Amino acid sequence: MKLLRVGPVGQERPVVMDDAGDLRDIGEPEIDGAFLASGGVARVRDALERDALPVVDAGGLRIGAPIARPGKIVCIGLNYSDHAAESGAAVPSEPVVFMKAPNTMIGPDDQVLVPRGSVKTDWEIELAVVIGETCRYLESRQEALSRIAGYAICNDVSEREFQLERGGQWDKGKSCETFNPFGPWLVTADDVPDPQDLGMRLWVNGEQRQNGATKNMIFDVAEIVRYLSRFMVLEPGDVINTGTPAGVAMGTPGQPYLRAGDVVELEIDGLGRQRQTVGQA
Repeated sequence: MKLLRVGPVGQERPVVMDDAGDLRDIGEPEIDGAFLASGGVARVRDALERDALPVVDAGGLRIGAPIARPGKIVCIGLNYSDHAAESGAAVPSEPVVFMKAPNTMIGPDDQVLVPRGSVKTDWEIELAVVIGETCRYLESRQEALSRIAGYAICNDVSEREFQLERGGQWDKGKSCETFNPFGPWLVTADDVPDPQDLGMRLWVNGEQRQNGATKNMIFDVAEIVRYLSRFMVLEPGDVINTGTPAGVAMGTPGQPYLRAGDVVELEIDGLGRQRQTVGQA
């Protein structure tokens, strides 16, 4: 299933897309951690199969992030060997973990803002994982995969000077407003047979910059979820950004960083497509 939220910022309406591409009201107050933890996906699937959900006229409506503000966004850095190489970093022996502020999440086609004083705002296409059940000290990969509600596209927008040249940890270059475009929909885990078999592509102003595949992750989705559960409790609705392949501006000498007026487009097989116009904060 494809779950999404449509409407103005702060007034999004939870819907599901049926096989014909029509949107249907799911009859739930929100798509969030409580929805996922209480069996919301199963309820919506059952109602959809019974043709019990009314069609929504969503023509012209904005698409928001497919889940309401998560409790946390956990990110994995340097998780593709080609990206580690272009960054001049060694391939990590364990996942590199950092956090991103939850209020960075915006809709897939919302405007991305270059922060004030920024000179190195960069793009990163990533497969995002949404947790469906509490994860605590998971023992196996199978157990980890069973706790995933679904998958979505994320653009892990990053300010490289803030991240790497201003002291401290990475978070300050990752948590600027609008830095986590998400969606357009949450594809439930049962509709993604193999999260390690997805092509991923990104364009800036019509020129392809990234062309990778999730099979090239250093640490795959199952291992990431299992590993993180040893260090923190993952809760329903939490998001994990799983890393980006090569092709970011930081790793391409002479490649300009994002500026107001640029257009970024990105897609992952089976998970839809995003398009952001860049503005100035």
